[in-house]
Amino acid sequence: MRIAVLGAGIVGMASAWWLQRDGHEVTVFDRAATPGEGTSFANGAQLSWSYVAPMAGPSVLRNMAKYMFDGSSPVRFIPTADPAQWIWALNFLRACGADAAAAGTAKMLALSFHSRDSLHAMLDATPMAFDHARNGKLVAQSSSDGMADAVAQMKLQAAMGCEQFALTAAECIALEPGLASIAHRLVGGIHTPSEEVGDCRKLCLELHRVLSANGVQFRFGTEIRSLKRAGGRVAAVETSAGDVEAELYVVAAGIGGRRLVPVPLQPIRGYSITAAVKNSNAAPVRSITDLHVKTVYAPLGGTIRAAGFAELGASDTTPDPAKIAVLRDNLAATFPGACAMDELAPWSGLRPATPNDLPRIGRTKLDNLLVNLGHGSLGFTLAAGSGHLLADLVAGRKPAVNAADYAPGF
Repeated sequence: MRIAVLGAGIVGMASAWWLQRDGHEVTVFDRAATPGEGTSFANGAQLSWSYVAPMAGPSVLRNMAKYMFDGSSPVRFIPTADPAQWIWALNFLRACGADAAAAGTAKMLALSFHSRDSLHAMLDATPMAFDHARNGKLVAQSSSDGMADAVAQMKLQAAMGCEQFALTAAECIALEPGLASIAHRLVGGIHTPSEEVGDCRKLCLELHRVLSANGVQFRFGTEIRSLKRAGGRVAAVETSAGDVEAELYVVAAGIGGRRLVPVPLQPIRGYSITAAVKNSNAAPVRSITDLHVKTVYAPLGGTIRAAGFAELGASDTTPDPAKIAVLRDNLAATFPGACAMDELAPWSGLRPATPNDLPRIGRTKLDNLLVNLGHGSLGFTLAAGSGHLLADLVAGRKPAVNAADYAPGF
C-alpha cells in the first residue's frame, strides 16, 4: 500500500519504520531539511519507561496559583485569547482527579512498556548509533512529603510491572557520587535500573539512513498545508510542492498536526542545554531527575543534557535567555566541575500535549486517515511503541496493547 507519513520527528520516523517492515511503499514528508529538527531535536534524552504518569494529577490542583501567577515557576500556564486553550485547560483540570490519574498511568505504562520492547526489537533488527545506554535513572527527592508521594507511586506502579527501589540520601550518593553537592537537601530517591537514555535527534538521523536504504522516500522542505477530503476519505494532501496522493495517510506532525485534524493539542514549551563533559568523575553515570529544581540530566556520549520547564501557552521556539541561565546554574550547582560551561548548546521546543496526556493513535472516521499525535513530553519514550501500534492497526493485527485506550475519537 502507498502510505504518506506526514512528519519526520521521532514519532513519524518510528511509524515509517514499522510500516516499511510490513512491506508498504512509504513516503515521509516534512517542512524541515532533515529529520528530527522539531521537538525531537534536543529533548531531555531520557527513555523513561517507568515515569509516564500523566501531567494532570492531584498535585496540579494544589499548585495552581503558583503555575498561573509565579513567573519563576518551572511549570507555567500562559493564558492566551485562543478559546481552544481554555477548552483544553478545562479538560485538563477534569483529568486531575486521583482516579483519572491512576487510570491514565496504567494506560501510559502499557504503551511505554510496549515501546521499550518495540525499540529493543528495532535495534536488534537494525543496529543504530544514538548514544544509547541502558544505565538506569535516579529521581532525587528533597522533601519528606515528596519522598512519601514517590514511594506511594512506586507501590502503585509495582502492581503494574515496574521494578523500582526507594533509597536513602546516603544510598543515593553512594549510587551517584556526583550528587554530594546536594547532600544538604537530599532526603532520598527512587532508583529504576531499567531506564535508558539516548539522543533522539541522532536516532531520527539513523532511522533516515536505514529507511532510505530500504526504499522509503523522503520529501524534506515540503510544507504540509491541508488535507483535501472527498467522500469520507482523504483525496490528497496539499503541500508547498503540490498535491500528494496516496492510498493511506498518517498524520504524525507533532504540534503541527492540530492544523490538519481535530486532535485537542496544546504546545508546552520546554528547554534544554547540552554541555561537554570535562571531568567524568564529577558527572552522573545514569540519568537524574532533581525534583527540587524540576530539572533532568542525561549523560549522552561525552556530554550532559540538562532539560526542564513546561510552559503551556508558549507559541514560539526562541530560547528565553533567563530559562537557559537557570538550567546552566542548575547543572553547575548540581554537578560542579563536571562540564565545560562556556560552550553550551541551548534549545527550546514545543511538546504537543493532550489534556489527559494520552496520545491519540489509530484510525479516524475518514477511512484512509490515521493519526499518531499528542505524545507531550514523552514522544521519545513512546515513539517506537506508538509506531508499532499504528502499523498493527493498518495490517489488521491484534496489537500488544488495548488500542481503544488511545483511539483518536473523531
